[in-house]
Amino acid sequence: MSARKSRVLHRSLRETPPLAVGGDGVWLIAEDGRHVLDASGGAAVSCLGHQHPRVLDAIARQASKLAYAHTAFFSSEAAEELADHLVGHEPGGLAYVYFVSGGSEAIEASIKLARQYFIERGEPRRRHFIARRQSYHGNTLGALAAGGNAWRREPYAPLLSSAFSHVTPAFAYHEKRERESESDFVARLAAELETEFERLGPDTVAAFIAEPVVGATAGCVPAPDGYFRMVREICDRHGALLIFDEVMCGMGRTGTTHAWEQEGVAPDIQAVAKGLGGGYQPIGAMLARGEIIEVIRRGSGAFQHGHTYLAHPLACAAALEVQRIIRDDNLLDRVSELGRHLERRLTERFGNHRHVGDIRGRGLFQAIELVADRASRKPFAPTHKLHQKIKAAAFEGGLGCYPGGGTLDGKSGDHVLLAPPYIATPADIDMIVDRLGAAVDSALRSINH
Repeated sequence: MSARKSRVLHRSLRETPPLAVGGDGVWLIAEDGRHVLDASGGAAVSCLGHQHPRVLDAIARQASKLAYAHTAFFSSEAAEELADHLVGHEPGGLAYVYFVSGGSEAIEASIKLARQYFIERGEPRRRHFIARRQSYHGNTLGALAAGGNAWRREPYAPLLSSAFSHVTPAFAYHEKRERESESDFVARLAAELETEFERLGPDTVAAFIAEPVVGATAGCVPAPDGYFRMVREICDRHGALLIFDEVMCGMGRTGTTHAWEQEGVAPDIQAVAKGLGGGYQPIGAMLARGEIIEVIRRGSGAFQHGHTYLAHPLACAAALEVQRIIRDDNLLDRVSELGRHLERRLTERFGNHRHVGDIRGRGLFQAIELVADRASRKPFAPTHKLHQKIKAAAFEGGLGCYPGGGTLDGKSGDHVLLAPPYIATPADIDMIVDRLGAAVDSALRSINH
């Protein structure tokens, strides 16, 4: 780490990170000339890698015409074209889009829209939201209250709304009981969700919020088959909305534009962000079904919410070009193909590793979970900070990955998340797995001796 004095408040107040001075495809370049393979796209953000010339050109063209106009007065061509690209064909009934500056804002907007929708429908009693433990929905206070990341919630618990409650996650590796079939596991989760509706009062629940593939908190956890169809049926029966948080797992990351396409159900409201703009500009979005917007259009006539940088023209222009490249270069097919290669290579390298208990994910969204004992699935003691040691060893070896701790319950458990750019090659994937393997073994040696 650099010894320079920094006035920036970094994530760590004890260490100043090295400067990134350049990017080139899957590589980030540090000030000392080191090239670091970006195997996680930052936090599953850089879906097209770094410095893609088409996106840079699109930003420059937009900047030369219009950098900013407040949405109280104007829309912009970039925002209108991006909206048409995303929801012009009304995927799953999602017909309107609200552009914000990131994932947390998209979740806040989703929560507020659900609440306002029920007020304007004449159902003001619907004030509760059900989510899941070991989830993450953002860092603003509303999004943090929705999330089930115990470590992130703890310092701010007195400030978090009691409107949110949490049920068992569809995390089969830890939550499915011995000799319990997958269908029995789903049935048990369904019964628990039904019980939570009854506890709160079914006519007081506004929505159920979930990540179709859980991201950073638990490490790329897909749900068992049938789980989300069950959730959809329960929400429909009780008149509640279904909100999908696809901030991390969406926009092609799992091999389809929307992760929910692989579940056989569509949400009423959806949040997207990271892969939407690929890191080229700060942008997120809330997508909503037409019926929801029509209720408000016929009622008050305005969504009672807003931010200064809504539908920022530069951000929308960048995201539009990112999405066009994904379409033009058939990158969804590439994500599926490379995802199978990544899964195969991870299985070859870690499938028999004595301290890797699970390999999971979809597409270019994969993770390994580290355990002290495979048979019991017992995690390493949190005091070892194994995930942090893996991150440091990987970075030293020229690999940027996204490890996380508290995988099991917010305190114990370690995983490493991989989310390579869609433009990666099979050789890049091989290098990622080789370098991760070296980092994992190096970190394990440091705590076993």
